Amino acid sequence: MLMQGHDDSGLAGSAGLYREAPPISPLAGHFLCAWSHRVAPDHCGPMAIVPDGCVDIVWLAGRLHVAGPDIVAAMPEPPAGASILGLRFAPGAAAHWLGVPMPELVGRQVALADLWGVRVQELTARMGEARTAGERLIQMQAGLAKLASGMAPQAPDMAFVFDRLSRGPVSIEALADRLDVSVRTLRRRSLEAFGYGPKTLERILRFQRFLRLARDGGEAGLATLGLAAGYADQAHLGREVMSLSGSTPARLVGQLGG
Repeated sequence: MLMQGHDDSGLAGSAGLYREAPPISPLAGHFLCAWSHRVAPDHCGPMAIVPDGCVDIVWLAGRLHVAGPDIVAAMPEPPAGASILGLRFAPGAAAHWLGVPMPELVGRQVALADLWGVRVQELTARMGEARTAGERLIQMQAGLAKLASGMAPQAPDMAFVFDRLSRGPVSIEALADRLDVSVRTLRRRSLEAFGYGPKTLERILRFQRFLRLARDGGEAGLATLGLAAGYADQAHLGREVMSLSGSTPARLVGQLGG
């Protein structure tokens, strides 16, 4: 999850402190990471959360909600100084836990109680009683760990698709051949697992690859970063980055320190 300030507010590093950690062992295979974000005390306005192909369970202002998979940047307006906590599902695992078709969650934030009913009450109460954000995240993971034994972990085929698309360009036909399924079946499985088809997932993960390269790219220019990420040319890079993030590539690279 990359949080980016809207207009001139900057990336999450300048709007607070964001950290990730591995999930506790009972949640491995179900979740990628646990994370926390302390919004800066002087922050004001919306922050853009750019698409990453993932789904999160999020704690904010005393409530738990599901942040569904995005196609364009989400623009929440967290209060200054807010403590936001979350668990990010492993690719393809969210559908088993949430019990709703992933396309219904695309671009949405849904109260976890609307999906799980009374099961959320005890977890919310325990988290609310915690004295610190660290203790609250411990309670969050412990509560979800009680449910993990009854949940299927991420589907291996969709974990493969996500990983392969994250690492570099590959045709959808080649992915289907590797899994020994038709392109139509791959699209159906992708919709079930991620909320959108493999072409959209490919766009999002190429964008995320560009962001990773920009963080580590030193003095590399935009054209070099774009080609390394898999964009056809600089115009292609500009269109895609603007569509997914609402920002220009140059501005993103500048904020990332590239």
